Amino acid sequence: MQAEIERLFDEKPAVYTPAHRELFNAFKAALNHGLARAAEPDPASPTGWRVNAWVKKGILLGFRIGGVVDMSVGRLTFRDKDTYPTKHFDAQTSLRIVPGGSSIRDGCYIGQAVTCMPPMYINAGAYVDDGAMIDSHALVGSCAQVGKRCHISAASQIGGVLEPIGALPVIVEDDVLVGGNCGIYEGTVVKRRAVLGTGTILNRSTPVYDLVRETVHRASGEEPLVIPEEAVIVAGARAVTSGIGKEWGISVYTPIIVKYRDAKTDTRIQLEDLLR
Repeated sequence: MQAEIERLFDEKPAVYTPAHRELFNAFKAALNHGLARAAEPDPASPTGWRVNAWVKKGILLGFRIGGVVDMSVGRLTFRDKDTYPTKHFDAQTSLRIVPGGSSIRDGCYIGQAVTCMPPMYINAGAYVDDGAMIDSHALVGSCAQVGKRCHISAASQIGGVLEPIGALPVIVEDDVLVGGNCGIYEGTVVKRRAVLGTGTILNRSTPVYDLVRETVHRASGEEPLVIPEEAVIVAGARAVTSGIGKEWGISVYTPIIVKYRDAKTDTRIQLEDLLR
């Protein structure tokens, strides 16, 4: 399948045939079952993850091949590519989608016992593992990887990275708690059991100051920002130390690691298990 997807992506035909659609449907089924992932664990990589560029090519092929059709439901009008309708779940799926306007696009993997609170959105190519909770107004972007038992709290955004094709998407590993109104973007990797306090923003441009280990975590070259395991991060600020910014007393936003997870932290976030 990989070779066929890459050839069809690189050698665009004049017209897409039924055989091309059949190939894409087989690829989309692999996405839905978690057999094809935009990124997957790789112990040999410095980040612990590697990107599968061919999978991203396959997702983009869906937009090329598809035609815009009417997807309206009752009085609600929707028009989108026929290759990416909303995802269908059968009665055997161990999944909660609470009524109220949520949407999950076809072509993403949703594990067992995932809870979706309204209204939230999961895009094509995403991977959401067992026991995760996607809270109200939360977004899981295309190709983003969310681990087991994660809680993506209300109004938080897990940015997808579909293009450039070779770029690692956002990774949120197992047992991470993402607080409300957080944003994780530009291929950031959040390692297991980390906790993001309300309003924390992580991206390639903003360094993370580690007050415990007295170091600064940054993205470098092709490598993304990596948040250490069990780090507890809050939104903070640092003073501008030169020029007119110093004269005006201006500070700029920066995320700060204030501690690493301990028994007290676990007790404070234990309540969420009652909601699953």
